[in-house]
Amino acid sequence: MPRRKRVYRKNWKPDSEYSNLLVGRFVGHLMERGKRSIAEKIIHDSFEIIHERTKKGGLNIFEQAIKNVSPIVELKSRRIGGANYQVPVQVAGDRRATLAMRWILSAVRAKKGKKMAEKLADELLDASQKQGSAMKKREDTHRMAEANKAFAHFA
Repeated sequence: MPRRKRVYRKNWKPDSEYSNLLVGRFVGHLMERGKRSIAEKIIHDSFEIIHERTKKGGLNIFEQAIKNVSPIVELKSRRIGGANYQVPVQVAGDRRATLAMRWILSAVRAKKGKKMAEKLADELLDASQKQGSAMKKREDTHRMAEANKAFAHFA
């Protein structure tokens, strides 16, 4: 009998305006209480703000930000012989993007005082330039994995 529950793959739909699957997934992560239209409006407004500031496409900045924030290694807790070890593990493709989106949104939600679209635009611009809170989270994760690489043989 398996100890873990079955993982069901989620079928993400591409975004309606950009026809991009990554943006569609990001809308799904941003959405709260099933309000997809509000999440789409926030993302499209932030892309407009990015376009006004940089004269580059908001979609290009978004994809660059996701690529920069995506982690290469992460820590998984393993119980071996009564002790818990933090074991560094390579991150698979889908999970890399998911973690990047989660970290960007948590950084955006932690900020106060502006509209959500402005905060998201700021964080995406920072992440595309390898700065900001989400990049700090990625660097911290990599630093922790580097510190615990002595336990890599448990993976």
